[in-house]
Amino acid sequence: MVRNGRITAAQADALERLLPRFGLPYSDNTIDLADAFGRAAPTWLEIGFGNGDVLLNMGSNHPDTNIIGAEVHQSGIGHALIGIEANELDNVRLIQHDAMEIMENMLPPASLDKVLLLFPDPWHKKRHHKRRIVQADFLNAVAHTLKPGGILHCATDWAEYGEWMIEHLEQDERFENMAGKGLPSPRPEWRPVTRFERRGHRLGHDVTDLLYQRR
Repeated sequence: MVRNGRITAAQADALERLLPRFGLPYSDNTIDLADAFGRAAPTWLEIGFGNGDVLLNMGSNHPDTNIIGAEVHQSGIGHALIGIEANELDNVRLIQHDAMEIMENMLPPASLDKVLLLFPDPWHKKRHHKRRIVQADFLNAVAHTLKPGGILHCATDWAEYGEWMIEHLEQDERFENMAGKGLPSPRPEWRPVTRFERRGHRLGHDVTDLLYQRR
């Protein structure tokens, strides 16, 4: 579900000026990624990029990679657009829509080299576990869009959710744990430390990174 909510004047200005250039309108039909970026290149998708700090870092440090950010909150889209302009990035595109539908309908099969799900809502109360994104439908959508050999990278600072992710991923034979069965991975260089993560460290939360390769 798209969430517009309250935005700042700067975000509103960025949405008006920059979204036509750096935004991709959601489509129920498969798009051509080379047309969307003006080039063919390895393509990454970050799901729920929040204020866009990681997205912008990856765009700056990986200029030869096409990066898609999916976010339902308009304020996050606006904030990321401001950063895209400030950093003069031409390899980042934003979609304000539910990531599941983006993967299921809009992105071509086996078109992504990497899918990143960084610090999703842990829905820590047991009665809310059904709302967690890492479930069978999500893994089906990721498996649909990842190339063979492509990587799903999940991270959480909620230990129990990390165990939940491992449990669901280990049961899916389409994915192989790059660290070994049931094990977390070290934080890879492509994932910068987020402000959310730094806050978690201050609260005593350990971060779990999980890297699974599409078979």
